[in-house]
Amino acid sequence: MSSFLAPGGVGVVGVDTLLPLEYLRPGEWADVAEVTGEPGWVCRLAELGLRTGCRLLVLQPGWPCLLQIGGSRLSLRGAEGMRILVRPVTF
Repeated sequence: MSSFLAPGGVGVVGVDTLLPLEYLRPGEWADVAEVTGEPGWVCRLAELGLRTGCRLLVLQPGWPCLLQIGGSRLSLRGAEGMRILVRPVTF
């Protein structure tokens, strides 16, 4: 089983563990497992390509968070990254 360093470099979590998107670092890939929140917001993110099952790359963590999803880039602000649960991908 592959592993992923937990935020702050403390401990290791398995790749089957779900993490909030904001815990990822620049250059890390992840598969989206769940998007939670107000239904209109979840639908809007799906329209922009961020939906359960998609793979994304973190370009810039924090607020704003910059993601690459397919050929598009998406910027999230505020605590939105905490409502998106991802499964880290290792190659």
